[in-house]
Amino acid sequence: MSGSYYYAGQADRYEAHYLDACSLCRKPLRDSDIFMYRGNTPFCSKECRQEQMEMDEAREKNWKSGRSLRKSDAQNSTPNKAVRTGTVAVA
Repeated sequence: MSGSYYYAGQADRYEAHYLDACSLCRKPLRDSDIFMYRGNTPFCSKECRQEQMEMDEAREKNWKSGRSLRKSDAQNSTPNKAVRTGTVAVA
């Protein structure tokens, strides 16, 4: 077996260690510097790490803007809308 493997808890089952490859480009991390991000995410270079940071920032920004749009939609809806309640029977 090449690389680092750890026992996965089942007989004859070994999985690759998370520090074996860059999380973005999957380049092997053997005998090279490892650039970490968010605690346990390894990268082969500052550039790969920076690209992941930018993707995470964009995703977070989109999530927040989507959330604020839903919030503003709820605030802008008219509070005096008529709502019918009751039972519906379908045959």
